[in-house]
Amino acid sequence: MEALQLANTVGGVTLVGIGVLMVITNPGQNDYEHYATDALTEYLKQEVCPKAPQQLGGFLQSYCKTLIDTGRPQIEQVIAKETIRRNYLLFSIYETELLLPFPVPSYEFGTIGAFQKFYTYEVQEFQKKL
Repeated sequence: MEALQLANTVGGVTLVGIGVLMVITNPGQNDYEHYATDALTEYLKQEVCPKAPQQLGGFLQSYCKTLIDTGRPQIEQVIAKETIRRNYLLFSIYETELLLPFPVPSYEFGTIGAFQKFYTYEVQEFQKKL
């Protein structure tokens, strides 16, 4: 009986400790904005730049990565403006909707933040109608 009580006590203390750790390490809005900006700029450089149209004599494709780096502060501002954070103390859920002008696709992202890390669980790409 004492072993069971000891196991329950240790289990309870462990759960409380994990809960406190999760509250302390729940990342904030600024952390998410930096994470999302890094992830989006990397995605744009790897996936979008190579597919840039060859119009304008290849100008866009040649300078795509430079344009993304130059626009990084504006990208972070858009992410900050278009993100909704739901804080559940132990973790946070971030929902970001990036509506871009036609013909560029728009995106919706769902991300969980916990233990000072982010886990993007949903990425939806869609075309905005004219």
